[in-house]
Amino acid sequence: MTSPNGISAPAYGIPVHGDELTSAPRRDLTGAPFLEAAHGRRPAHLPVWFMRQAGRSLPEYRALRSGSGMLQACLTPDLTCEITLQPVRRHGVDAAILFSDIVVPLYLAGIGVDIVPGTGPVVGHPIRTAEDVERMPALEPGQVDPVTDAIALLLPELGGTPLIGFAGAPFTLASYLIEGGPSRNHEKTKALMRSQPHVWHGLMGRLAELTGLFLRRQVAAGVDAVQLFDSWAGALSERDYREFVLPHSAAVLSSLAGAPEGIDAVPRIHFGVGTAELYAAMAEAGADVVGVDWRTPLDVAAARAGGAHPVQGNLDPAVLFAGRDAIDAEVVRIAGEGTRTPGHVFNLGHGVLPDTDPDVITRTVETVHAQPVR
Repeated sequence: MTSPNGISAPAYGIPVHGDELTSAPRRDLTGAPFLEAAHGRRPAHLPVWFMRQAGRSLPEYRALRSGSGMLQACLTPDLTCEITLQPVRRHGVDAAILFSDIVVPLYLAGIGVDIVPGTGPVVGHPIRTAEDVERMPALEPGQVDPVTDAIALLLPELGGTPLIGFAGAPFTLASYLIEGGPSRNHEKTKALMRSQPHVWHGLMGRLAELTGLFLRRQVAAGVDAVQLFDSWAGALSERDYREFVLPHSAAVLSSLAGAPEGIDAVPRIHFGVGTAELYAAMAEAGADVVGVDWRTPLDVAAARAGGAHPVQGNLDPAVLFAGRDAIDAEVVRIAGEGTRTPGHVFNLGHGVLPDTDPDVITRTVETVHAQPVR
């Protein structure tokens, strides 16, 4: 469609399927605890994985990454494969998450973005006008090959461990593109959203198309679940989320249902930080599993999401610095809350902090596995 501002973009809220995909044969992971819990079934043990488990806190990761930039590591298949496997080997987690970054599809499409150490994603030319949106390049299926090649390397190495693919949600990507980098208040993003809604929806439609294609390519390559990260959605009221964001996240998540060969069986996890007031809307966007940060009890979050969705979370990452007794007490408490939900995948409420002791993470996995399941 073309907006009143002249921006050609897919109709927001409607899935886009322009990519032709050849699906890899899917692994038989019957009984895998992570997938059982994500589907709302009773797993053999309480499954656990950690956001940002691939990298950051691991000395073997830092040694491997020495001399290579983040985007280079994300787009070098054998390096991506090894980094993704490291926490599975060390910690015995129940799922691997593909080592990548939310700006990877932007970079692959040719949008000028870099990851600056100590800062995060930085955009060379922020997108703030209708003309900027119109000039945005589209992501082509073949441009995702470095990511799908890494998945092809990973699958035989993972054995019976599920692999999670991921992408950044349109709102979070839009915020980086508009602000030019990380932002505390998202003032330029919110100003564009309200002052030029047609430009906003044109941009979000483009990003929904890009993100949907990026996820469908990962699923076709063989990932067993996907997580859509909307890191900055908690900056919005529920009213604004429903008007300006939900249709585009729904377009991404619903587009997976139209991809070939068994995509409906791939759980879709939707996660944001500070989103306690948004769980119902995030579930409505098409989530199968709602990710919960550490601020809201799991059973409360499940109720807010409508009472039918499994949840994922939600140990405060800082608790991993508190000592064994405190960690164990929190694991027991959170696992207890999880028994009062339709299904529970144990995780942190955000990512592993860089200075976390890897041995503490390993021991936490053992403690989680010792908890009773519903």
